[in-house]
Amino acid sequence: MNFLLNEVIKYRRDLHQIPEVGFKEFKTQKYIINTLKSMGYSPNTICETGVYIYIPGIKKECIAFRADIDALAIQEENNCTFSSKHSGFMHACGHDGHTAALLAFAKYLATTAEQNYSILLIFQPAEEGPGGAKFICETGILEKFHVKEIYSFHLFPDLEEGTISTKAGPFFAQATEFDCKVVGKGGHGGMPQKTNDPLIPFTKIIDSYQSIISRNLSPFNAGVITVGKISGGTARNIISNSIDFYGTIRAYSQEDTELIIKRMKEIHNGIEIAFDIKVIDEFRVLYPPVINDNILYNNFLKISQDFNFIQGETLALAEDFAFYQEKVPGIFFLLGTRNKEQNFISPLHSSSFNFDEKVLLEGVKLFAKLLEDRNEI
Repeated sequence: MNFLLNEVIKYRRDLHQIPEVGFKEFKTQKYIINTLKSMGYSPNTICETGVYIYIPGIKKECIAFRADIDALAIQEENNCTFSSKHSGFMHACGHDGHTAALLAFAKYLATTAEQNYSILLIFQPAEEGPGGAKFICETGILEKFHVKEIYSFHLFPDLEEGTISTKAGPFFAQATEFDCKVVGKGGHGGMPQKTNDPLIPFTKIIDSYQSIISRNLSPFNAGVITVGKISGGTARNIISNSIDFYGTIRAYSQEDTELIIKRMKEIHNGIEIAFDIKVIDEFRVLYPPVINDNILYNNFLKISQDFNFIQGETLALAEDFAFYQEKVPGIFFLLGTRNKEQNFISPLHSSSFNFDEKVLLEGVKLFAKLLEDRNEI
C-alpha cells in the first residue's frame, strides 16, 4: 500500500488549493473525474457536484465507501506551498484528505482482481451544509446498486496521528439549530417602569433550559443545549425592544431531540405569559445521530487488531453520514492527525488546520482490509 504515498500526497495537495463550499465544488468535481478517468474508470456525476463510480463484482450486493469533498468559508493562515488559492475559503475540516484517501483507494482497486462484492465509491458534496448525504440517498443510488453496508472516516486532531477510533451504537449527535427573539418594549434606562425589558425574561429562559437536560432527559441519555450568540441593545442607558439569541441542540436520538424542542417551546410559552412579552422561535433539525451498526462494529474490532485502535467515546459532533446509516448499516470512524513535533495540533474548522498526508494511508489500508474481510464471507 505504500506505493500509493506519492499519489495520495499529490491528490491532497492539489485539492487543498481549490477549496469550494457545498454544491459549488465544480473544480473539485472536475479534478476527481479526471483523476478517476486516468485510472481507467468511467465516473458518473450525482447531485450537481458529486461523483461516484460503481465497480461490479461477482455478487450484486455492494459495499460502499464515501468521502466528503466540500470546504469552508475560512481564510487560510497556513504558510505552505499548497495553501488555498481561493481567497476566503479553506479545507479546514480535512475533506481534502478524505477525498484524496478515496481516490487512492480507487487507485488500489484498479490494481486488484475482480472482487467478490461490488463496490460503490461516493464523492459527496455539501457535508458542511446543507447535508449532501441526504440528497445522495434521495437519488435511490443505494437501492439501485444493492448497497448492503457503507463506511467512511473523518480526520481528527484530538487523536494522535495514525490512531483509529470508533464505537458501537450512538457515536455522533443529532444537531438542531435554533434562532429565537424575545420581544418586549424598549425605552429609557432611567424610566424602566415605562418599558417591558426583554432582558429579564431572556435570562429566565436561559436559566430554565438547564433543567431540560438534568430533569427531563433520562440520566442515561446525553444532551446539550448551547446558546452561542446573543445580540440586543444600542446604548448603556437604553432598554432594548428585543433580544436575539442563537444556539444549538445536540442529542443522540430523534425522540430526545423532539423532547428538548417541545420543552423549550413550553418554556417560551410560559415566559410569554409570566412577563407579557413575545418569544419568536425557529428550530431547524439538521443531521440525524451517527449510529454505528453493532454487527459491523464487532467485525471492525477484529480487523482493527492490525491498526492502532482505541475505543471511541460518544461525541457531541454532527455528521451527515448519518443519512446513509438510516438506509443501510454503516460504520463511521475517526483517524487521528495530531502530531506535536510537526505542530499539527490545530482543531477542525481552524484557519491553521493541517496534517501529514502519510496518515491517509491508514484510512486506505483500513478500507482495503474491510473489503478483504467482507469478500471472505
